[in-house]
Amino acid sequence: MKIQQQANTLVLSDITELNAANSSAFRDQARTALGEQCANVDIDLSQTRRVDSSGLGALISLQKTVCARGGSIRILRPTPIVSQILELTRLHRVFEIVGN
Repeated sequence: MKIQQQANTLVLSDITELNAANSSAFRDQARTALGEQCANVDIDLSQTRRVDSSGLGALISLQKTVCARGGSIRILRPTPIVSQILELTRLHRVFEIVGN
């Protein structure tokens, strides 16, 4: 996973899978990188091939953290399979989806 900070937005990219094997590390690294200055998170899922329930849980957990700061999460360019999962779980109503 690649982590960049752009103004008050944390950008997470190069995520190939978000599942039980790496969801805790994803969540913890993102929270640590948020620091004090970031309120918003952009998560680029354009390279993500697989998301399972643990990965969705990590996204929701991160959403709660960011919302407590008055920020928001945007999901950028999700792959078709990720878009389908977000729609089936109705999480497309929770997250702003950009460029799918």
